Amino acid sequence: MVTLGKADIILTNGKFHTVDRENPLAEAVAIRDGKFIEAGTLNEVMQYHCEATKVIDLKGHTAIPGLNDSHLHLIRGGLNYNLELRWEGVPSVADALRMLKEQALRTPNPQWVRVVGGWSEFQFAERRMPTLDEINEAAPDTPVFVLHLYDRALLNRAALKVVGYTKDTPNPPGGEIQRDSNGNPT
Repeated sequence: MVTLGKADIILTNGKFHTVDRENPLAEAVAIRDGKFIEAGTLNEVMQYHCEATKVIDLKGHTAIPGLNDSHLHLIRGGLNYNLELRWEGVPSVADALRMLKEQALRTPNPQWVRVVGGWSEFQFAERRMPTLDEINEAAPDTPVFVLHLYDRALLNRAALKVVGYTKDTPNPPGGEIQRDSNGNPT
């Protein structure tokens, strides 16, 4: 047998999904320094075997490489954790507004309160979102950004003032500023 380069580990008799359209499945894989060096038939992979190679029989099981969650907000989370508010699992609009009021009281000026995360109005007993009037009452002087389903955001009166949105502010490209009957941004 010709040794093409030592493999640290060879996994055999497993199910390996390669994500290669032309060769979607492999019988075995060879790994060196934590990286795949071969995925294919047992004969192809065994060319990387040497005396120091550890061979593991998976007995028909599927092997999944370590997954890397590359969608992290590590910096933002570290810098802003105490300034963000999460409503996941909050049972009512009243509870959410109480939390918002408490967060606004402890948020130093000129910081904003940001409600982030995957909350939904359907989790609340009232089965509705908080109104802008309720948000303005809970945090009249602190800018508040309420992210809803990663799709839209509500800004309270203080936030609209800080960003300078007025009756004359045009809609951003691809977005919409909702307005009252007088054309003022809401």
